[in-house]
Amino acid sequence: MRETIISVENLSKCYLIGHKAVTKELGTTLRDVMTREMHNFTRNALDFFRGRQIVQGDEVEEFWALRDVSFEVKRGEVIGIIGRNGAGKSTLLKILSRITEPTRGRAILCGRVASLLEVGTGFHAELTGRENIFLNGAILGMTKAEVKSKFDAIVAFADVERFLDTPVKRYSSGMYFRLAFAVAAHLEPEILAVDEVLAVGDAEFQKKCLGKMGDVARGGRTVLFVSHNMNAVERLCQRVICLKDGKITGIYDEVREGIVAYLRGSDEARIQTVWTNPGGRCENDFFFPERLEVSSAVPNARSGEPFSNGYPIVISIMGTVRRSGPGLNVGVGIYNENDELLFMTLSSDQTKESWPSLAKGLVRLRMVLPQRLLNEGSYRVELLASLHCQAWLLRPRGKVPSVHFSIQGGLSDSPYWDSKRPGLLAPVLSWENF
Repeated sequence: MRETIISVENLSKCYLIGHKAVTKELGTTLRDVMTREMHNFTRNALDFFRGRQIVQGDEVEEFWALRDVSFEVKRGEVIGIIGRNGAGKSTLLKILSRITEPTRGRAILCGRVASLLEVGTGFHAELTGRENIFLNGAILGMTKAEVKSKFDAIVAFADVERFLDTPVKRYSSGMYFRLAFAVAAHLEPEILAVDEVLAVGDAEFQKKCLGKMGDVARGGRTVLFVSHNMNAVERLCQRVICLKDGKITGIYDEVREGIVAYLRGSDEARIQTVWTNPGGRCENDFFFPERLEVSSAVPNARSGEPFSNGYPIVISIMGTVRRSGPGLNVGVGIYNENDELLFMTLSSDQTKESWPSLAKGLVRLRMVLPQRLLNEGSYRVELLASLHCQAWLLRPRGKVPSVHFSIQGGLSDSPYWDSKRPGLLAPVLSWENF
């Protein structure tokens, strides 16, 4: 059985937030101001002598970024930490990296920790890239000889050889990040903590980062990986910890199960199959949307439940054409739970003779997704409208109407496929001898 390398016990972190009291300045007297300032001075002096955080403001609020977080990580594991912005992911990594102290609880780490929490964490802006490589190695407790043995690999990975003797304050954010990640990944710490490794850098370098993290994990080192990229989490991680409002909502040995639980629990992924437009949103001169709905063709389907993929899925649109034209298009874009566009379909997809009428006045359009096309998961349907090759009236990924649904089951009649299949789609195709 593998040894425990990280043990977190009832970890909590509280920050104090100051607020200025709302007062009616007209009725405020000099005595009120002096009393308030004396109170603030006394409070700050007491906090200073007690070693507490000094907060500016008339009122102080406690904010618990983490509350009673406990888990264990075995040596060589790759753990994904996921959650919405503000869930406490970065705070947790900062405590484990000894950047900040916990308010309560403790974390026991058995080994050297290398952290990449922000662009250039641990770099000195006035030093050159070469000097910062040796500085980071020294911080990790490595000898000069050990850093030299890794130096060429770090420089080649970061691709900053031409600027190696330039102060890093003159680096672009991409160069800064490439060198920081290369140093953290190549200096062989026992524990590597990475926060949003894919947030900076081009597509080619992101691919290199993921490949290197895979190599680190296969080398028996422990990785804590925070990311909003669920594809990367699913590809790299062996377990997932879900955080919400500073608390652990679940620890999942099946990564896919954890990702689905997180996405279903987020506001954006809740099932909402009907959108209406009582407030008159999405105004334009050509097409005014009034209703967007997604429904299942399954008999007696209950509202709010996942759809079975054994039945077609119907998408219907209702709106008013205010100004007709030959280039007017109405359709939808369908996105998966990682917000990747699967496909778009518009009313002009077929031959011109088959286009639905978009004459001036009320129009109702319907499109049917064939059964057994989409895989299990959560989906978003976005309403689109355009003037062909001229302009978007309802632009993809803009402030446009959208509805959400999820699919569970009904993927195939085969006894081998009774759960989610690999891949984005799950079409059932016919095979025969020839």
